[in-house]
Amino acid sequence: MYLSIGNDMAVRDKSIIGIFDLDNTTTSKRTRAFLSRAEKEGEVVPCDDLPKSFILTSEYGFTKVRLTALSAATLEKRLK
Repeated sequence: MYLSIGNDMAVRDKSIIGIFDLDNTTTSKRTRAFLSRAEKEGEVVPCDDLPKSFILTSEYGFTKVRLTALSAATLEKRLK
């Protein structure tokens, strides 16, 4: 099954490691360092609008951080 994350993008539900709210998680120094490293390594897939959450995925040995304008709660509801 696929999860629509906005901007005409979708990810496989089996590839999702976690869905995280940007407002809550970026207060952590470790999360900011993780996102900074992912951006430097080209693992971040941006969105067109102001991002509210990010989805960490792993597929075929590649890890991606996908930014989305949808809230983490909305994405979680779509998974169910």
